[in-house]
Amino acid sequence: MEPQLEPDQSPSLIPFIFAIIGLVWYVILWSIGLLGCRTGRRRYRSRPRSPLATAPPDSAPGVSILRPLKGLDANLYENLESTFTQEYPNFEIILSVADEQDQALSVARDLISKYPRVTARIIIGEEVVGVNPKVNNLIRSYREATHDILWVVDSGISVAPGTLARSVDLLESSTHTRPPKKRVALVHHVPFVSAPEGFLGSRIEEAFLNTNHAKMYLAINTVSIESCVVGKSNLYRRSDLERVNGSLKPRAHADSDDDQDCIYGLAAFGKFLAEDNMIASALWHELDLRHDLSCDVAHNAIGMMSLSDYVWRRVRWIRVRKHMILAATIMEPFTENLVASSIAAASLRYLFDVPIWLFLVVHHAAWLWVDLDVYESLAGHPLPAERRWSFITAWCLRELLALPIWFLAMLNNEVIWRGKKYEVLRAGEIKRTSGGGNHKELFTRWRQRESHYQPLLDNDPDT
Repeated sequence: MEPQLEPDQSPSLIPFIFAIIGLVWYVILWSIGLLGCRTGRRRYRSRPRSPLATAPPDSAPGVSILRPLKGLDANLYENLESTFTQEYPNFEIILSVADEQDQALSVARDLISKYPRVTARIIIGEEVVGVNPKVNNLIRSYREATHDILWVVDSGISVAPGTLARSVDLLESSTHTRPPKKRVALVHHVPFVSAPEGFLGSRIEEAFLNTNHAKMYLAINTVSIESCVVGKSNLYRRSDLERVNGSLKPRAHADSDDDQDCIYGLAAFGKFLAEDNMIASALWHELDLRHDLSCDVAHNAIGMMSLSDYVWRRVRWIRVRKHMILAATIMEPFTENLVASSIAAASLRYLFDVPIWLFLVVHHAAWLWVDLDVYESLAGHPLPAERRWSFITAWCLRELLALPIWFLAMLNNEVIWRGKKYEVLRAGEIKRTSGGGNHKELFTRWRQRESHYQPLLDNDPDT
């Protein structure tokens, strides 16, 4: 007669399996985090000078730098000036505004007067090709640009003088490899945020983008199994963009009757809120091309952001992501520090009787150390001692807010962007909806003063 299991033996298999799964998931997350940390150390702690920085103008590929402007962003003058001072022999700058009354125009004109030897001009007036105001602002610059290589840089971004030369190096490098690799179609830069003192939302945003976000961003782009691009600063070819339409269908399958009347080029992305991410995905999936990260960062002075501003900014992008990559968005809470550590603590307690309190102390100390190491790699220096505790406080608040923000984002599809309300549709498309553009649900909104300026972080020297 076969032995029979005791009644209380069978149920114990289920928690055992869950404990093993939880532990495996925890190891995977640490592997991703350490990969991001390692990439930061290897890529960003040494920024060599590109030979293109001193090349003759006729031997360097021409680049058109497109900077869409709207209002007086924090540090706008310094942000725009950083493109006028690029160490590159062959580029032009096109500054665009939708409205001739825009306050950014005076800053743009001052810089053009200050740097008469730089080829630069202003385009006033938008062309409406969709609901995305940034695309509408850019479309004329895109069409009138002299060069095929375009560098689209947000107005809130400043860059080191050697950024353009190093980025063109990457964009051109894959065309000369033996054996040939998939060509690089887009070069992007990881954001690095500076925030003013005294504004809680700004400090939390800084702690998030400079640590956890950067760590995951670097790891995903190192593995490079899928497109993952933030659109603060992107370099690509107009000739490539003219071959895609945002359908994400490979070109070999895109010649059906349904696609014959599609719009191609930048105008095709005016219907998306995250047009930069969709452009990158289109180049990846439709043309089977690849992206690369420069060893430079996109310095982003974010100005004065309240706690409410921070929350609704995170809500907006989660709501966009869930219509673009639903499975990854559903899994997002399990990648967060508090959730992952709780799962691991319960798993280790069940399997090895490890005290939960001891594990959590060690885990959070190690997690924070890795995040601060990523910060040091991107900044080029350790976190200043006088800012350490305020930064760690903001980091802790970010971790505590992550799960509530995710739940809030999953409950609705409406977002507020640039004072207007939109509904997020399939694949990240958006449509205008009725109603005002104010958030009344959680916090009192603090208005940003347009005149605010803050000191820039020192650009890392080319070494």
